[in-house]
Amino acid sequence: MSEFKCHHCEESLQGKKYVQKDGANYCVTCFDSHCANICQECHKPIGADSKEVCYKEQFWHNTCFKCSKCSQLLATETFVAWDKNILCNKCATRVTFPKCKGCLKDIEEGDHNVEYKGSIWHKNCFVCTNCKDIIGTKNFFPKDEGFYCVTCYDALFTKHCMKCKKPITSGGVSYQDQPWHSECFVCVSCSKELSGQRFTAMDDQYFCVDCYKNYIAKKCAGCKNPITGFGKGVNVVAHEQNSWHDYCFNCKTCSVNLANKHFVFHDEQVYCPDCARNL
Repeated sequence: MSEFKCHHCEESLQGKKYVQKDGANYCVTCFDSHCANICQECHKPIGADSKEVCYKEQFWHNTCFKCSKCSQLLATETFVAWDKNILCNKCATRVTFPKCKGCLKDIEEGDHNVEYKGSIWHKNCFVCTNCKDIIGTKNFFPKDEGFYCVTCYDALFTKHCMKCKKPITSGGVSYQDQPWHSECFVCVSCSKELSGQRFTAMDDQYFCVDCYKNYIAKKCAGCKNPITGFGKGVNVVAHEQNSWHDYCFNCKTCSVNLANKHFVFHDEQVYCPDCARNL
């Protein structure tokens, strides 16, 4: 019969305390010195006389296996592994709470909160970037990295109609970089909407073609029709108090067109220099 001895120092184990590991027998001294697992917490050997906790091929003294947050002993308790830490159930619940983007504190169970595009706030932390009033669950407008209540957004970013001064929330008309509601951009005479129509501006007032022709436009001294600036006769000839379509500015006698040419004005009539010599 072979002698019953320590696998490491080969001393007899007969009548002595010993430890079995991986099919071999060790005396307590050799086991503690050469075979004991190392504690993940204190980094000391877990001796034969110590109680050991094993989790995922890692080892702790039972007195070292505790919550990394509150230090509660967990050898005989349920626990949670979170981000390479061991936590008691209570601390795990706190750690896994989402963080408020406003105050960076936990949003705990039962807290009123607001979620927007993957971020979360306490209800009272979700405030207007400009006035700091609580938006909570009211309507708001996102702009760049901020959030704005309806009042501040209208004041800061919404265009206001040049006529009624109210916000333009959709559509609208722009003329010379100034905004109007389409229903406010109208002929000053007949109130016809001018959006998409030809119109004339005069002294910061706007007229449809018909009203301009009938009430505002000067009459051509030649044909007596309105000079509107639209269509044929865009160019105008003016002399003293009279105006002509460029195509109507003709010699009274020979009818040659005198636009951009020398002319003689006599008795309210226009003459070319040659015809003027015979007057």
